[in-house]
Amino acid sequence: MRQCYKERKTNETEVSIKINLDGNGQYKINTGIKFFDHMLEQFSLHSGFDLEINVVSHDKDNHHVVEDVAITLGSAIKDALGDKKGIKRYGEKILPMDEALVLSSVDISGRVYSKTDAELKDEKTSDFETVILPHFFSSFAQAALMTIHIKVLDGYDTHHIIEAIFKSFARALKTAVEIDINNLEKIPSTKGIL
Repeated sequence: MRQCYKERKTNETEVSIKINLDGNGQYKINTGIKFFDHMLEQFSLHSGFDLEINVVSHDKDNHHVVEDVAITLGSAIKDALGDKKGIKRYGEKILPMDEALVLSSVDISGRVYSKTDAELKDEKTSDFETVILPHFFSSFAQAALMTIHIKVLDGYDTHHIIEAIFKSFARALKTAVEIDINNLEKIPSTKGIL
């Protein structure tokens, strides 16, 4: 089973994450940020990953919570993947949510890059500061050692755009971590490593 338990403790936050990549999308999320919890629940459901996240914020700064969750979650996924033998490696998804349309593409490459192309007209949606969104994916990519491209193709409602981003990213990542039954012992790279 591709599972991992991770903790990250700093002077700012304490984050604990338990993940099962071969789950069925069950979740228990408590970050202290209502909208962020909702997005992580969407991530769990649409990726099919079982996910438990608990956060204690010492400085009550949402930026640090989002950043530390991204680092811990990315690291947990990297460790749960182990040597990456048999994975499909690449995943992409174009996903609509009402007027919003988002493309997400991932490469579990061992190389870090993240670009979130999203113009959001609102500084906040609910209790979530939208300026943190690209930083979440950048921190996630650094910890997971993967390439992430996210592009908003259409939309104007900030809530819908961000929700479509998390759902699209989850579906893309679900495909990338899937096992290719025809290549169970192969690492999908001519380099022999990812």
